[in-house]
Amino acid sequence: MAKRTKLTAPSAEELAAIDSEFRSENRLRPNPATAPIAQVAAEAAQIGTGEPAQQRIDRHDAERLREAQEKGLLITEVPTDRIEADAMIRDRSVIDQEELDELVVSIRESGQRLPIEVYEGEGGRYTLLSGYRRLMAVRALGQPGIKAIVRAKTDAAGAFSAMVEENEVRANLSHYERGRIAVIAAQQGAFATTADAVARLFASASPAKRSKVKSFAEVFEMLGDMLSHAEALSERRGLRLANALRQGAEADLRAALEAGQGDTADLEWAALEPVIKRTEAKPTKAKTRGRPTSAEALTWGADDTIAVTPDLSLKKVKTDQGHALELRGQGATAEVIDQVAALLLRQLSRK
Repeated sequence: MAKRTKLTAPSAEELAAIDSEFRSENRLRPNPATAPIAQVAAEAAQIGTGEPAQQRIDRHDAERLREAQEKGLLITEVPTDRIEADAMIRDRSVIDQEELDELVVSIRESGQRLPIEVYEGEGGRYTLLSGYRRLMAVRALGQPGIKAIVRAKTDAAGAFSAMVEENEVRANLSHYERGRIAVIAAQQGAFATTADAVARLFASASPAKRSKVKSFAEVFEMLGDMLSHAEALSERRGLRLANALRQGAEADLRAALEAGQGDTADLEWAALEPVIKRTEAKPTKAKTRGRPTSAEALTWGADDTIAVTPDLSLKKVKTDQGHALELRGQGATAEVIDQVAALLLRQLSRK
């Protein structure tokens, strides 16, 4: 009969020795939680590129961050004292103090919810594109930094377009402010003419709306230096005033304003309206300011071309099917073409 071996439990010292030996043997073995194929792939990638995995991840993150910043997708904090708020003429000519005070309270209590937009200038400075009221409110609170999206440096036309677009979407400009900024943008060389500025700044607007903007642009050009309450002009009043200016009433309207237009928008209008009514009572001039309206007033050049305006010319062309008129130049916008087509239809339908 075989002898049975008696089993005895190892002591605490023996268990410690076994554990220590086990740890030393398995120190260089791969982590059992990592799948073998994943570890092989990681090791192969590191051997192939010579770049540690974490360094590769950091480089990829840096590239994504730079791309987001270039696309204007990154919100950062910009020192308020490095932002030039008045480097560009603002489209909004009047800031309502009550609304600004409300914005200050809102930012103080809830923080700045929407970032401003700036583009990089020289010497670590920035030029404000949009968010003028937010910047004024943050400065009023004495905060050293403001949340901003930093855009790439752009041309003047792009800067004006960005500013107008932001205010059109978030807080509609007045009719007068739209016309004013179109004139200023053209005067500063961002656009060839005021008509071009209107067409590009308000490209998404209907032809009727752009026509109204042009009317208020004329009001700004002729009377902007004298009107004290231009921003309060309603659409109807502004269009009547523009029509009176086209009918040659500029001198009389300026004389009325020089005599004293009062302290309110209604009193200013009361000074202008008698002149406007007298102008409206006169026969309408067949010739609008600066543009001939009849074929007799045109003088064709030797090449069958006539300059209608500095940026618009009309050319007679003979084709296989007959004759054609070509509109050429920067002034030949879609809106102008539509207007010319409508005039031709009216004229031809009378015959």
